[in-house]
Amino acid sequence: MCGMKIEESDDTGSSRDEEKGEMQIVRVDSKRALVGAVARILFYPTLLYNVLRNKIEAEFRWWDQVDEFLLLGAVPFPKDVPHLKKLGVGGVITLNEPYETLVPSSLYHAHGIDHLVIPTRDYLFAPSFADISRAVQFIHQNSTCGKTTYVHCKAGRGRSTTIVLCYLIEYKHMTAAAALEYVRSQRPRVMLAPSQWKAVQKYSKRRPCSLARSPSWDAVLITKADLEGYQSSGNAGMELAIAPKVPKTNPMISRLSCLFASLKTSGNSVPMTRWLPVSESRAC
Repeated sequence: MCGMKIEESDDTGSSRDEEKGEMQIVRVDSKRALVGAVARILFYPTLLYNVLRNKIEAEFRWWDQVDEFLLLGAVPFPKDVPHLKKLGVGGVITLNEPYETLVPSSLYHAHGIDHLVIPTRDYLFAPSFADISRAVQFIHQNSTCGKTTYVHCKAGRGRSTTIVLCYLIEYKHMTAAAALEYVRSQRPRVMLAPSQWKAVQKYSKRRPCSLARSPSWDAVLITKADLEGYQSSGNAGMELAIAPKVPKTNPMISRLSCLFASLKTSGNSVPMTRWLPVSESRAC
């Protein structure tokens, strides 16, 4: 009878990998729990500190205007809601956890303001890619209706800034670095945690190609030669740009978009910040 050799499979390697993965999960959960506990302890002291600075220092504003239809700031109080409504705010994005939220959705709704809540832990954490995308579209939809969106966390420095930067990347065609530099020029005290800046860079790389950069869309290059024969007095401030065309498969959308853009442009006498990239409405 031939000798039989029985080999036992060695599962120690896979079991060690599983244990290592479980240890990493435990570390992450422990870190979240620790940061959450510290954030709860520091919430009211830091909120009081911000309120005092806002009262004492004129440049320490509770919110700042980043774009024509975009405000970035700290957590609002119930008394701020009517003021926000007067400023044209039609939507609020709250990045606070429940214990940080001072205004219930019902109060916003009573003033005709939509409320998008994306609970995000303070200090070291950033919204997920899916949540960032939801928030960016929320801002864009409000802006196309002429409504301002107020994006806030506790102090208007990290979590809310993450959303605002991604919006500027998506719809103002800025790089992550340029967007951060611009927002800092409007609100100097913004400061992102490493995970928040990483989320902005990740969004910049993974976002869908914008209209102005999509290779599947035709483009028209306007040159100086095209402007010859026109009166220079009426075109002194004209910008030269590559204007993307609306796809031929959607002629109705094209007409509606251009009509809306023309009405919106003609009804707005306040000039936008000059160095911001050309908006999509100019393509019409």
